[in-house]
Amino acid sequence: MSPTLRLTLSTPASILVEAEAIVSLRAEDESGSFGILPGHADFLTVLTPSVLRWHDAENVERFCAVEEGVLRVSEGCRVNIACRHGVLGNSLAALEAQIAAAHASQIDTVRIARVEQTRLHAQAVRQLLHYLRPNRSDA
Repeated sequence: MSPTLRLTLSTPASILVEAEAIVSLRAEDESGSFGILPGHADFLTVLTPSVLRWHDAENVERFCAVEEGVLRVSEGCRVNIACRHGVLGNSLAALEAQIAAAHASQIDTVRIARVEQTRLHAQAVRQLLHYLRPNRSDA
């Protein structure tokens, strides 16, 4: 059996990937893109927002987009990645579409929150004016 890596990719809320046998991993930090193979020296780095890619024992390529994270290699065969948020995909095109949809949804959520915040602010100002000027008729 050829040497392999054990990959664990997790967020604060869940474990995204727990792969027992991967043959290679590519990631990116501030210095650029790098690869991890079985037997790699112990290593610790902070990942930038990027796409991780790895090949499993059947040579199938997998992907995960991460916002930021910490990658740790230990014992030459264990790769642990902790990130704030990750999106898994089986192809770059599908992953790109998922991320674009998530980004659009996030923009809509922020827009809705701003409208609601403005509405609540206006309502609070009207209430303050009502209490400060109780005898004034608002026609």
